[in-house]
Amino acid sequence: MDKPENEMTFLDHLEALRWHLIRSAAFIVTAAVIWFIYPEVLFDRIILGPLQPDFISYRAFCRFSHWAGAGDAMCIDLKSFDSLQNLSVGGVFISHLWISFLAGLIVSVPYLLWELWRFVKPALKEKELKMARGFVFYASFLFFAGIFFSYFMVTPLSVNFLLDYQISDRIKTVPTLDNYISFVTTMVFAIGLVFELPVLVYLLTKIGMMSPGFMRKYRRHAIVVILIIAAIITPSPDISSQLLEAFPLYILYELSIYVSKYVVKNQKDRA
Repeated sequence: MDKPENEMTFLDHLEALRWHLIRSAAFIVTAAVIWFIYPEVLFDRIILGPLQPDFISYRAFCRFSHWAGAGDAMCIDLKSFDSLQNLSVGGVFISHLWISFLAGLIVSVPYLLWELWRFVKPALKEKELKMARGFVFYASFLFFAGIFFSYFMVTPLSVNFLLDYQISDRIKTVPTLDNYISFVTTMVFAIGLVFELPVLVYLLTKIGMMSPGFMRKYRRHAIVVILIIAAIITPSPDISSQLLEAFPLYILYELSIYVSKYVVKNQKDRA
């Protein structure tokens, strides 16, 4: 029997994958170059933003505190850092390259997901295509929601607590450029990935490893885990700050239950 014209061989799949990777890499590099030529925006306004006493999040926390009738309870008085230390030759240049690449990678996520979608789309059946519609949009939206939540909520609170934390007057915290960049980027990326929980639950439910009943049954356990995660990513002992971090994570969990329920319902309808 002759092979159908639209059937691709293993080598054809490899060739298609190669071009998807090439286009993705080219997009990331282009975005990184654009960020690289605007260091004043990338560093002064974005990376070093949480080190400024007038950072937008600090002002918002203080206004919210006054609005809630808590006075200055949530107002953050962060001391300004005139500069960060660089302890290695070429450290500034390497940091510039690294942050430009990460910024390029972050803004490229929708395009990368789109290229992934284009690669797997031919292998999906019509019903699978209908269920997977919107994958690029929802996955991108959740990722950027996590990025913004981390940058404007988690990072400022963590920076404020850790930089002001003291055990002795003889010890002074003077962050280095490398240490600060590592802290911020790890925090931002980690929470950006955590916000992909509904997408992960969708995939696990599709293959039968997750169900809405299971998630409802262990909801109380999940709440405890969420509170522990909030306590970890929010070093401040202030319970209000930890609850502010835990609330969006709990909303994500409830959203994931709905997503799992939607997948199960569609599978039953198909059956």
